[in-house]
Amino acid sequence: MTTKPEDPATAPPGRPPVVDPATWQAARDALLVREKAHTREGDAIAAARRRLPMVELDGTAEVVGPDGPVPFRDLFQGRDELVVYQHMWYDGAPHQGQCEGCTTTAWHLKDAVYLNARGVSFAVVTTGRWDEVASYVDFMGYTQPWYSVRGVEPPIGGEMGHLVCFLRDGDRVFLTYSTTGRGNEPANGSLGLLDMTPYGRGEAWEDKPGSWPEGHQPCWYWRSDAAGNATWGPDSRPVPQWTRPGATPVETLGRNGHHH
Repeated sequence: MTTKPEDPATAPPGRPPVVDPATWQAARDALLVREKAHTREGDAIAAARRRLPMVELDGTAEVVGPDGPVPFRDLFQGRDELVVYQHMWYDGAPHQGQCEGCTTTAWHLKDAVYLNARGVSFAVVTTGRWDEVASYVDFMGYTQPWYSVRGVEPPIGGEMGHLVCFLRDGDRVFLTYSTTGRGNEPANGSLGLLDMTPYGRGEAWEDKPGSWPEGHQPCWYWRSDAAGNATWGPDSRPVPQWTRPGATPVETLGRNGHHH
């Protein structure tokens, strides 16, 4: 039994128009042309990225991890390539006061087995003091290696919130690539999936029909209260924290002001 397609003009507000399968397929096929062009351009950009020059760094620069100070080149774990995420840090803040944007990246990269299988190591670095960092890593249940780069010069230390790629040649270490902002999005698979949905990310900057649900500020859903309501308020946490043991409701972020 088939049902008669609804008249798009009478479709429920805030919903895509309802059409027959053939009309949907035609629209889908038209979009596919653009998607394939986007994929090919992405491949071309990646090819150009592989041809970037590189800068030699001091691989002996000391970072601090669970075994104490170690040279930065130890993060390669014997492999030739290394991807690092530089996690922002608020000194002295409780767990709920740490950066929700960096949490999204670190959480999505909880397991690096596929990187490792390709000969690439992964680590998270941050400017926090190691005792605070170690407590946070334990609370979050992270299993990938974390290190404190407090006081270390860029690009190993310095400003956080970047994805950085390094190459090793014996004891020599080189910077090959770095990105920040929306350049970090490939690490966050949830964003790509949200981009496939009718309502997208639900952010104010998105181009969507006027009848769609109202958008909010960027990344508005990365923090929530205990009931799951997206909020930047003092009773919020980065979303994954609510799954962690002991993640009780809070009343303060434990740091001065917001960075949004």
